[in-house]
Amino acid sequence: MSNSVLTKQNESILEITINRPKANAINLETSRTLGHVLCNFRDDPELRVAIITGSGDRFFSAGWDLKEVASGGAGFDDDYGPGGFAGISELHDLNKPVISAVNGFAVGGGFEIALASDLIIAAEHAQFFLPEIKVGVVADSASFRLPKRIPRAIAVEMLLTGRRMSAQEAQHWGLVNQVVPADELMSHAREFAGTIASGAPLVVASVKEILRMTETVDIEECYRMLNNGDFSLYEKMKSSADAMEGPKSFADKRDAKWSGRWSNRWNWRLIVSERCSCEWCSQ
Repeated sequence: MSNSVLTKQNESILEITINRPKANAINLETSRTLGHVLCNFRDDPELRVAIITGSGDRFFSAGWDLKEVASGGAGFDDDYGPGGFAGISELHDLNKPVISAVNGFAVGGGFEIALASDLIIAAEHAQFFLPEIKVGVVADSASFRLPKRIPRAIAVEMLLTGRRMSAQEAQHWGLVNQVVPADELMSHAREFAGTIASGAPLVVASVKEILRMTETVDIEECYRMLNNGDFSLYEKMKSSADAMEGPKSFADKRDAKWSGRWSNRWNWRLIVSERCSCEWCSQ
């Protein structure tokens, strides 16, 4: 695997570090590697939560590697690997949570990585901005996601001016979950991940499915979908061994022992998603 992406597994938590000094920019190779790593994370039944961060203390990621673009080595229509840009922008069937631990500037596509994550923890000095307006490209993923995460007027301002948002302002708008001292960033991210990983994994997957499918749906329609059985993971979760283990462990006054299996005949690896068969993930 390329040294541009470093991974470390701590029990059920996978730590992913973008490692391209000085700015952790994402070139084609790095994007494809991230896609491979995230698809493996998606499909590995032992892994429950991922943390994405950047090496160093200045840049989380500067986003798309414009030097590679300028040299003709990459373009808009190139294959950035499974999951699209940075392996996460279009990984729509990822039913496990991803935490972005933003250790510095999250610029352009780097900001888009954080936006594609489920939770964001930021160092106090972190900043978020979209300079694409000044380099002649469109921050497409941010255009889709940012207005859904913060007030539309603020999102449009950032997209059209490229102005910087501090970690503190991002927390004010509800974009960032926590703002912490830089030297405590990863310990807070790991604690957050550990809390999630200790919960019922099938419930986590079901929550992600419901959130994804109801993002633009009103409450009445949500209940219609629920009653029609449209949430397939939720339906499987209800008949799983873990759905019985939770109440039983509560009654027995003990910690639950989650199996992570939808039922005796279902396997997490097969149900969460089909294993990616692209050239990157089959290597």
